[in-house]
Amino acid sequence: MARVYAVISGKGGVGKTTSTINLGTSLNKLGEEVVILDGNLTTPNIGIHLGAPIVPITFNHVLKGEAKIEDAIYEHESGTKVIPASLSLNETEKIDYKKMNDVIKKLKKITNHILIDSAAGLGEEARAAIDAADEIIIVTNPEMSAVTDALKTIKLAEEKNKKILGIIITRYRGARTEMPVSSIREMLESNILGVIPEDESIKESQSLKNSVILTHPKSKSSIQYINASKRVLGENIKLENPLKTSFLSNLFKTLRLKK
Repeated sequence: MARVYAVISGKGGVGKTTSTINLGTSLNKLGEEVVILDGNLTTPNIGIHLGAPIVPITFNHVLKGEAKIEDAIYEHESGTKVIPASLSLNETEKIDYKKMNDVIKKLKKITNHILIDSAAGLGEEARAAIDAADEIIIVTNPEMSAVTDALKTIKLAEEKNKKILGIIITRYRGARTEMPVSSIREMLESNILGVIPEDESIKESQSLKNSVILTHPKSKSSIQYINASKRVLGENIKLENPLKTSFLSNLFKTLRLKK
C-alpha cells in the first residue's frame, strides 16, 4: 500500500521544497518507488528546482480534468518521478483543490511513496495537501517564530486526525541563538526525522538544478537526508549532531592548513 506524505511548513523560506526533493531522491536511492508532487499550485517550485520549469502537462491540468495523472509524471535523471505544477497564473484559475484527494488515490496505485510539496502557511492549498495525505512531515528552522508556526500546523493536522510522522529541522548551525533540538522536540511533541545543517552544498545543488543527494553525496546535508529517509522507512537510526566531525577529519584539515 502506497504511503502519502504531505511536507508542510507553517511559513515560507524554511527549506520545505529542498527537503521534499532530497527526501524523495533519498527514498529512490534506497530502492523505493517515489513520486514527488508539487502541491503548491500558486507558487510552484519543484520544476524550477529540478531544471524543468515548463512542461507540457502539469498537475494543474489534471486537477482541471484536462489530463490523466499518468500523463503528468516525468522522470528525473535520478529515477525519481516528479509531477510539476504550472507557473502560469491562468492555470491556477478554476481549480478545485478538493479534487487533490481523488487524484492522489489514483496515484497510489502506481507507486509506493508520494511526497506532496505543499504550499507554505495554512491556506486552502496546504489544507488540501493535508487532507490528501496519510502522514505529515513538518519542516522548520531552529528559530522560535518558525517553530511556533510549525506547532500551529501540527495542531491543524491533528484536528484532521492526521499522523505526524516527524520533524525535519533545516539550516541548523548550532548557534546559541537557535532553539536546541531537544527544545524543539519538546515543544512540538514529535519525533525528529532529521537535522539538516547549514551547508553550501545545498546552495550549489540548487544552482545545478538537482538534489544534494546526487551533486554532493558525501556532504553532511546529504548524509542527514539519507538518514532521515531511513527513519521515514522505519529504521532506528540514532540522531546525532550533524556538525560533529571525526578526529581523523579534523586531523586532515589541520594537515592541509599546514601545507
